[in-house]
Amino acid sequence: MNFNLFLNNIPKIQKAPLLATESHLKMAPMERIRMLKLWDYSTLSPKKAGVLALFYPKKTETYLVLIIRTPRGIHSSQVAFPGGKFEEDDRDLSHTAIRETEEEIGVSQKEINLVTHLSEIYVPPSNYLVYPYIGHLDFEPKFTLQQDEVSDIIEVSLNDFLNAKITTHTIKSSYSSFVGVPAYIVNGKVVWGATAMVLSELKDILTKSLFEK
Repeated sequence: MNFNLFLNNIPKIQKAPLLATESHLKMAPMERIRMLKLWDYSTLSPKKAGVLALFYPKKTETYLVLIIRTPRGIHSSQVAFPGGKFEEDDRDLSHTAIRETEEEIGVSQKEINLVTHLSEIYVPPSNYLVYPYIGHLDFEPKFTLQQDEVSDIIEVSLNDFLNAKITTHTIKSSYSSFVGVPAYIVNGKVVWGATAMVLSELKDILTKSLFEK
């Protein structure tokens, strides 16, 4: 999609109703759907995090950047949005998302235009409540990776993202040994779990905002 067309539709994106569970459940593992009925994360004192869906022009087309986490920790080697844990000095969670994006992929906070937020999502393996945001740059960035957190980036064209189909991928999860989970295949990488659930809401909102009258 032409980047100017994307920019012209930002007011519609900002006004679009959040779809939350309706979108999240499309990409939720079966065990997660079952546990959603049992979890009351308000009693679990979850840590808070902010992440950013960052769009930018590449030549004339619109792109979205995702990251691949380093092969360590509970989310080892998984595809994710740039972002991280809320710190006491952060003004709010949107600031967390933007600050962490600068730290992880080297995009200056001053250059990021905040568009709106998406629905928060609870991540049980790490006990995080994640607040996603949408932002954009007015130029094609040069990424500088935080090597101890990010092993690589994935630059996804908006057209490819909106046309991505849901597939099933077998993974070794924290819920059980091996399970089939709904996933997107993005630039040859498997995206599942909380990132896929946030992407599902993002995709639904963009589709409604950009193509439905």
